Amino acid sequence: MDVKTAFLNGDLEKEIYMEQPEGFAQEGEYLVCKLHKSLYGLKQSPGAWNQKLDVFLKNIKFVRSDADFSMYIT
Repeated sequence: MDVKTAFLNGDLEKEIYMEQPEGFAQEGEYLVCKLHKSLYGLKQSPGAWNQKLDVFLKNIKFVRSDADFSMYIT
């Protein structure tokens, strides 16, 4: 499991736009980027990743523990 890039795999439910990075846009242009996946630094990233992981684990017959929501058992 690649924990370093885990937040980059979450799917966003809401439309989120960000300004283009400095030096990317040409002078006089004001463009934005629509995000399809979560990024580090977004408030939605941890929740999006948790939801995707939860669905995956439940699909392979794991059950979330009532005592600790971060623990799944078979």
